[in-house]
Order: sequence, then structure tokens, then C-alpha cells
Amino acid sequence: MQDKRFKIAHKEALIGVVLVIINFAIWFGFAYGLGSGDPLEYDYVFGFPAWFFYSCIAGTIFMIIAIWLAMKLFFKDISLEEEEEQK
Repeated sequence: MQDKRFKIAHKEALIGVVLVIINFAIWFGFAYGLGSGDPLEYDYVFGFPAWFFYSCIAGTIFMIIAIWLAMKLFFKDISLEEEEEQK
């Protein structure tokens, strides 16, 4: 019988991979979507080019919140010590 901790660890690892893919998609989409034009025509947000602001600053803030929510909603605190089987 497989230890239940492995099932929990696999689920949490999958959530981590999904969060990384979301982070990369946000970064790539804004950096290369908004940043692919002529630099003379860039829009600016708080003094930063819009592609940089949305991909690096707003994207980071979004991911911090997304990771915090994932930790609160999906991750469990489990003991890593070996448990003795109950007979």
C-alpha cells in the first residue's frame, strides 16, 4: 500500500508545476506581446515600459498572491516522520 504522503506530495508538485507554467505564460505574453513593437511607441506605466511593468512587476505581485492562495487552499501540513502502522 502506497503511503498517503506520496499522493499528497504528487498533487502539491503538480500544483507547483501549474503555477510555474502560469507564471511563464504571463511573463512571456506581456514581455513579447507588448514589447515586440517599436520602442519609440511604447506605453509607460509608472515610468516603466508597459511590457516590463505587466510582465515583471504586476506579474510578480499576481504570482505572489496566487501562490499564497494555493498554499492556503490546496497544500497540507504533513509529518515527514515515518509512522508506525496500526494493527
